[in-house]
Amino acid sequence: MATPYSYDLRVKVLQAIDEGMSKSQASRVFKLSRNTINLWLKRREETGDYKAKIGYQKGYRPKIADLEEFREFARQHGRKTQAEMAQAWGGDISARTIGSGLKKIGFTRKKKLMGTERGMRKKDNNFFNL
Repeated sequence: MATPYSYDLRVKVLQAIDEGMSKSQASRVFKLSRNTINLWLKRREETGDYKAKIGYQKGYRPKIADLEEFREFARQHGRKTQAEMAQAWGGDISARTIGSGLKKIGFTRKKKLMGTERGMRKKDNNFFNL
């Protein structure tokens, strides 16, 4: 994720603009976009300062917030498919979200080694066993 520009750089840029340097020239000298400089000026007008924003939520809010509750739910409904678990969980949640939640808590299912009848049969049609 991108990090904000340092406060020292912001001070230098806006001080140069206040002393008479144009925004275009400041953007070339400090290698910034004019939009960034405009945003800093707008923030200074609105709040009186131009520090970087802090304390905001990064990313999306997870649909499964309480992982301990979900872990207990997975123990109870572990034999169901992810679609059936999504219906049992309630709310607006998809089977894919259930799958990512199961991955977060480390819940795995045993895989079928031989899922078809064909894989379990002996090789009767082998030419070498005549």
